[in-house]
Amino acid sequence: MDFNSISGGQETLCIKVNKVYDWVTRQVDVPLLAFTGATALPTLGFDCGAIAPTPTPGFDDPCAFLGGTFTVECFPTDEEGTPIDPLAPGAILCQEIPQPEGRATGQFQLPDGSTVTLQKVKVLKKGFVVVRVSNPQGEVCQSAPIAWAVAEKFFLCAPPGTFLQCEITDFECDANLICQRVPGTPGEFAFQQLDISINLCQNVQMEALVKLEITADFCQPRPDMPFVCPPLAFPPQCPTVFPGPGPSPTPTP
Repeated sequence: MDFNSISGGQETLCIKVNKVYDWVTRQVDVPLLAFTGATALPTLGFDCGAIAPTPTPGFDDPCAFLGGTFTVECFPTDEEGTPIDPLAPGAILCQEIPQPEGRATGQFQLPDGSTVTLQKVKVLKKGFVVVRVSNPQGEVCQSAPIAWAVAEKFFLCAPPGTFLQCEITDFECDANLICQRVPGTPGEFAFQQLDISINLCQNVQMEALVKLEITADFCQPRPDMPFVCPPLAFPPQCPTVFPGPGPSPTPTP
């Protein structure tokens, strides 16, 4: 089927769009989350479920229940512990930290020797992760949601009236559980330390809603593609079997 090109009359249009004033990308390493000693277990809130001889949800020791052989995984969640897609818009909080006297201004020298005026923008990112520990027998201990947060500063073209637009483009969480042997009781382990490292990549933009005058064509819908019914097709027969060659002709005397 052929489509004809569609072209309307060009006109001067006034449109309202977000204008990007500045745009940077940056990797950020969240400060290491370290939990040490048995006193940290209530903070981590591990729940080992049915494998705990005396279940104490929120206070279980994964080392005691899973032994010395296990795998550890870490994944982003919401505040309730439900797994999330960290790259989905709004999944991880990313917002500007207000400054009492507004964004501070500074002069910066460019590689060509010229100077530019930029504003200091403070940005807060925070979210939650859950740590899951499992052994070869398939037994699992899972922590409560663990909060993390990191604050950064950027020097951007951010005049009054602009707002922050933040996008997380990559997220990585890694957890290491360290267990120690219980003295005098072979084969038994106890919690010693849990370290969680979080790395993410981000797009940070300063934008403002502006009205622009442009010369352009109005968009028009394309022709709809008609629905064509397929031809009727019958399955092939087996004429030698059915209906068969038919009766032999009777000879005439």
